[in-house]
Amino acid sequence: MIVHPIQPLFDKDSRVLILGSFPSVKSREAQFFYGHPQNRFWKVIAAIFDEEVPKTIDEKKALLKRNNIALWDVIHSCDITGSSDSSIKNVTANDLKIILENADIEAIYVNGKTAEKYYKKYTEKNIERPAICLPSTSPANAAWNVDKLVEAWRIIKR
Repeated sequence: MIVHPIQPLFDKDSRVLILGSFPSVKSREAQFFYGHPQNRFWKVIAAIFDEEVPKTIDEKKALLKRNNIALWDVIHSCDITGSSDSSIKNVTANDLKIILENADIEAIYVNGKTAEKYYKKYTEKNIERPAICLPSTSPANAAWNVDKLVEAWRIIKR
């Protein structure tokens, strides 16, 4: 059983909540979201807001804060082999109330089908809010290049 090691990232000005499924091995090692160098998340977010791609964790946090984005994952703990979403078992969901009670979140988005699956199964009924599924920024989603991802993800810009 692995427990999610990263605190949710949000502040009172957050308006958009983006949820992944569970941090990859690289993200767990980095102690921050989307730590795998091949994940396109940071490139996509930077492109949407016409900003430089952040390199450091502080730059990544600042990019999200400037654009009123909260970031976390659906899963609090699970059994997982490496970073394989298909191996996820014994899921406990994160409690999103910590974010929803402290920020005026206007929309919730999930990064990919795995996040959507666990959001629908464990979270949606508890908070009574739907999430919009965006194509995964994971390198495993090879069918989507960065340009296509940016186009799909533009919906988060409010």
